[in-house]
Amino acid sequence: MSSAVESFNRIRLIAGNTFLEAVRQKFFNSLLLISIALLASSTFFQQFDFGTSELKFITDFGFGALFFFGSILSITATTQLFFNEIENRTALTMLAKPIYKLEFLAGKFLGAHLLMLCFTVVISVVLAGMLFWRETELMAHLGDEFTGGRLIRYGDVFLFGFLQWMKFGILAAITLFVASFSNTNLYTIVVSFFMLIICQLQYIARDAYSSLEVGIGSWLVQVLGLVFPNFQLFNVGEQLVFGVESGLPVVTTLQITGYGLVYTVAFILLAQLNFGRREI
Repeated sequence: MSSAVESFNRIRLIAGNTFLEAVRQKFFNSLLLISIALLASSTFFQQFDFGTSELKFITDFGFGALFFFGSILSITATTQLFFNEIENRTALTMLAKPIYKLEFLAGKFLGAHLLMLCFTVVISVVLAGMLFWRETELMAHLGDEFTGGRLIRYGDVFLFGFLQWMKFGILAAITLFVASFSNTNLYTIVVSFFMLIICQLQYIARDAYSSLEVGIGSWLVQVLGLVFPNFQLFNVGEQLVFGVESGLPVVTTLQITGYGLVYTVAFILLAQLNFGRREI
């Protein structure tokens, strides 16, 4: 029991130091400011008088910005935080102490994931605030379209943000997996982005081959769907905020969360297998 507590404390310390190091990076602050500025610029389209559909546009714009910039930050920050320890030889000093490589990787992952939590919360709060402000203005001008009250379920904005955060966790774990056998930042970033594209678009291949008879093509698609997580499952924006009386079912949310946790843990363990054989 005491060894488990000590292991947890070591992971917590590594995660805390990693998070503080990440927050101090100019890249994080710059990307956060750019994301907020782009969200704010979406109100520019109010001059075209879209009516209530403007709210849908702002929501989709915000969800897209969260995914796009969050993916960039998750990959680049995780890569940089990992290789900083390798290049500065601090990883060698840490691992010379009674710290296991899995604890090192888990601490790095949790630090990067905490960074992504801050990013996701800030963007979600800004988006919800913009939507509330704009919806209030539209209610004053277009009262007939709001007879049933407000159109937006603001809790769904944060639910979508949570699911994207889970996706960023998988992406950070994939990046750690690539970094565990990579020697350079550039290689890790490029390969991680390719894996992101595969995870985001693999459902297209699955749909295309689903009607085919069992064969090599169908078998390869099934393997692809098993090895790479299907990020399309997290893109539930169309089912949230607008359009339906109730939001995403709790069971579905828990299933998507469990799906994300399984792949996150799996890629961290794969990273540990590679990193355990690596000479630092």
